[in-house]
Amino acid sequence: MEKRENRVQRETNETKIEVYIDIDGQGEKKIDTGIGFLDHMLEQVSKHGFFNMDIKAKGDLEVDFHHTVEDVAIVLGEAIGKALGDKRGIKRYATVFTPMDEALSMVSIDISGRPFLYFDVNFISHSTGNFEVQLVEEFFRALAFNSGMTLHIKCIHGRNDHHIIESIFKAFGRALDEATSIDERIKGVMSTKGKL
Repeated sequence: MEKRENRVQRETNETKIEVYIDIDGQGEKKIDTGIGFLDHMLEQVSKHGFFNMDIKAKGDLEVDFHHTVEDVAIVLGEAIGKALGDKRGIKRYATVFTPMDEALSMVSIDISGRPFLYFDVNFISHSTGNFEVQLVEEFFRALAFNSGMTLHIKCIHGRNDHHIIESIFKAFGRALDEATSIDERIKGVMSTKGKL
C-alpha cells in the first residue's frame, strides 16, 4: 500500500502554517501553533487517531486566535484530503462516542467529498482559559470543508467546557482513524458511484 502522508504549507498576511500528516502513523506528534490549548487538542487527535502529525504555525496572535485556529484547520484539512488520495479501500464512515469525565460527545464522519458541518454544542461560558470556545466550531468547519468530509458533532451532555472540547477532539481523532482505515473487502471505493 502506498504511504498515506502529505505536507501542506500556507502563508498569508495573517499566518504562516505548515502541516505534515501520516494517516498510518503511531500517534507521534510535534505541534506548535502558539496557542497552548489548540496544541493540546491537536495532540489528542494525533494520539487517539494514531496519526503522526507535525504542525507549525505563526499567526497574528496579538489580534486574536481566530486567524491561526482557522488557518491551521484549513491546512490540516487539505493535508488529510491529499493524504487519502483516491480513498481506495477506506471504510469511509465512522461514528464514535467519547466521554471525558462528565462530558460525552459524538462525532460522525463520512469521507464523502461532500463537505458539510453539523455542530450541536452548547458551551457554558465564553472561553476556557484564554481560548474562545466559539473557535471550536470555526476549526471543524474549516477542516471539514478543506478535507471534503461530512462531519457531525454533538455534545450529548457536559458542564465543563474544557472537558466538552477535549471529548470532541478525542472523538474526532478516533472517528477519523476508523473512517480512514482500510478494509480488504472493499474493492475500489465504498460508493455505488465508483468515486468519492
